[in-house]
Amino acid sequence: MPNLQIISCYGVGYDRIEVPAAIARGIMVTHGPGTNTGSVADHCLALILSLVRRVPESDRAVRQGQWHEARRSTPELGGLRLGIIGLGAIGRAVAKRCAGGFDMAVGYHSRNRAADVPFTYHDSVEGLARASDILVVAAPGGAQTRNMVNAGVLAALGPDGYLINIARGSLVDTDALIHALNAGIIAGAGLDVVDGEPAVPPALLTAPNLVITPHSAARSPTAEAQMTELALKNLAARFADAPVLTPVPEWASLRSA
Repeated sequence: MPNLQIISCYGVGYDRIEVPAAIARGIMVTHGPGTNTGSVADHCLALILSLVRRVPESDRAVRQGQWHEARRSTPELGGLRLGIIGLGAIGRAVAKRCAGGFDMAVGYHSRNRAADVPFTYHDSVEGLARASDILVVAAPGGAQTRNMVNAGVLAALGPDGYLINIARGSLVDTDALIHALNAGIIAGAGLDVVDGEPAVPPALLTAPNLVITPHSAARSPTAEAQMTELALKNLAARFADAPVLTPVPEWASLRSA
């Protein structure tokens, strides 16, 4: 494609694009930061509530005539400890909802400590998992974060802990997660993403205490409108020889290298 000038991503993530190769060929790469923050954060809360309060499980039981059997005691969110891997826009939105709306204690792990938040910083993912009842994955995908949530992290989360992934499937070691669910190493998992999606390992689908959705956290009318608008604005700017609005962060450093 010798005439390609720009790759304008519909959404925030761009981990499937070889950005250095594109930039080396003079191809601009843009994405949509902030366009789906609210939608993904809301979906994260839906997964947390569905999992911790066992909503899908109770629904199935009632439909099967097991009304009394389904009336289990489930935890309140208030007072639980939330750990967030990646305190970007989505991580912050999740933290705000959980701390302000559910009175949860929030900790986080990120590449850099944030000076403008009241949350507790942990210098390792495993340390964060050990201090959390619910561990939310909200970090970018890519080679540097592949299998960031591994067997050691899941063991640190423990048999009463829940894992939520609203980021990229590659951040979680799928085999380790399947084992952790089947062996009771963690209490459950809520996933909107799976490594290798849309293919999902059958062993994951049959694992207990799993709530899974088809990478739909960003799919809301508001988010879709914002993603479309920004993608089109970036295209229009490029073809008008004007600065694009949201180049990927690597653009400036790699372009000048």
